[in-house]
Amino acid sequence: MDWTIRQASAGDADRLALIGAATFLETFAGVLDGTAIVAHCQREHGPDAYRRHLAAGCHAWLAEAKPGGAPVGFALAGAANLPGGAADGSDIELKRIYALSRFHGSGIGAALMRQAVDHAAGLGARRLLLGVYAGNARARAFYAKSGFTQIADRRFRVGDREYDDVVLARPVEPGR
Repeated sequence: MDWTIRQASAGDADRLALIGAATFLETFAGVLDGTAIVAHCQREHGPDAYRRHLAAGCHAWLAEAKPGGAPVGFALAGAANLPGGAADGSDIELKRIYALSRFHGSGIGAALMRQAVDHAAGLGARRLLLGVYAGNARARAFYAKSGFTQIADRRFRVGDREYDDVVLARPVEPGR
């Protein structure tokens, strides 16, 4: 499968929302309550949510299939707001990194991760942090392969239930 990655802008909010909702549904259907998934996606993965992230200083990279430019994945990074984060603001959070399952194994995840790591390094960050559902073995294996280790736990609410998440971190090399 052929794809490309480019920096996303506020004009890409609809594309980011489409991938965010599709991958959240794809990952959690059969795991989380369906009504809660729909409500969560409407609130957290709607175009306005991504416009707010970008307006607040987050950066996003969009993976698009070739030919045609259909969105197939993205990463979103910004100021860290996770348990275990450095109080001095020296961490950056990878808030989202998603790819449609059809593109798993194509290198999109690694390429999006490089964008986020390079961005964090360019900002002089000490670490890149992320939160992930504790039961998402595939994602956790990808993050371990990418150099992340667990630094904290947190609870993540979807609908009226809370789920166990883990907070992971990896060092960011200066100048990289």
